[in-house]
Amino acid sequence: MSTPPQSQRTQVAIIGAGPAGLLLGQLLYTAGIDAVIIERQSPEYVLGRIRAGILEQITVDLLQEAGVGQRVAHEGTVHHSIELVFANTRHPIDVTGLTQGKVVTAYGQTEVTRDLMEARQAAGLLSVYEAANVQLHGFEGDRPRVTYEKDGRTHALDCDFIAGCDGFHGICRASVPPGAIREYEKVYPFGWLGILADVPPVSPHAVVYANSERGFALCSMRSLTRSRYYVQCPIDDKVSDWSDERFWDELRRRLDPDLAERIAVGPSIEKSIAPLRSFVAEPMRFGSMFLAGDAAHIVPPTGAKGLNLAASDVKYLSNAFIEHYHEKSEAGIDHYSQQALARVWRAERFSWWLTSLMHRFPDTAGFGQKIQEAELDYLVRSESMSRSLAENYVGLPLDFGMGAGT
Repeated sequence: MSTPPQSQRTQVAIIGAGPAGLLLGQLLYTAGIDAVIIERQSPEYVLGRIRAGILEQITVDLLQEAGVGQRVAHEGTVHHSIELVFANTRHPIDVTGLTQGKVVTAYGQTEVTRDLMEARQAAGLLSVYEAANVQLHGFEGDRPRVTYEKDGRTHALDCDFIAGCDGFHGICRASVPPGAIREYEKVYPFGWLGILADVPPVSPHAVVYANSERGFALCSMRSLTRSRYYVQCPIDDKVSDWSDERFWDELRRRLDPDLAERIAVGPSIEKSIAPLRSFVAEPMRFGSMFLAGDAAHIVPPTGAKGLNLAASDVKYLSNAFIEHYHEKSEAGIDHYSQQALARVWRAERFSWWLTSLMHRFPDTAGFGQKIQEAELDYLVRSESMSRSLAENYVGLPLDFGMGAGT
């Protein structure tokens, strides 16, 4: 005779303890809404993920709203510009000047996760880590339930809503009946080899994007003493193919001579190859379950939109839940998917455009390379083109275009 599951109840069951799930939990806590977070990995594993580190002002403001913005305010590095390298020449884009004072902040996703974890722990809120065999039930109706295994027992969590913040490979999107969801995907024919190194950034006040005949390169920072660098590489390359020496040499070859001379080198403390893809699942609501972040969409990292899109999803979703519980209104819930997807597709367009402009594709050599350089030259000389880049880079307003049928 099987043992019945240990049951408990909450208002919102959040699946996934990455930045999206943790931020949603924190925003709901500040609004007096109960939520339990269920995560299949350990806290150490979650914190060990090396991800992006450029935050839009909207994301920084959300961290402040959630009560966890102290460290990003003191330790984050504000960027007022980006630099584009092409044809061996570097060109600054005055992001702040072109967007009426807006900025981005360099602050690692790992640090965002740590801040949110510590705040949740300090508040005594329940997060279940290393939950096995997570299953979703009844989300097509109004009595959803989450079951999982922990410490040799089966547990059940009854709730009003399920928030699927469990990433691209998570159980939430996979639980949706195939006929109820449509997926759009573009897979790029290359990857990014990235390294993390405890060396000063080559440009402490800007992210550097480089287009070269050898391929794309990116110079960014995590702090004034830690840098994150990338080079485009074949998708079938292995990390073992790339010694530190080979990486630093290749990075220099893709930059302008002045910048290449200034690169400080050092041993890598993390090295990995990431494939690039664009992916969107529509819709983002299925009855009582809502998708947010990578569970619903992936962008190539070129535009630094992944974490920021997750944050805007969470803002829309937290507002919807707050309206439901505090104002007895279903408007936010009913419009969540449409509202979030409008922003998602704008970010997908920007990330696709910047990826297409900056990388070497199989047919880019020769004519294609010259076309890229001509477009880049027009971009840096045209104030309207530069402004468009800057506006998208710092992040479009949360209500951008909301009156245009979205």
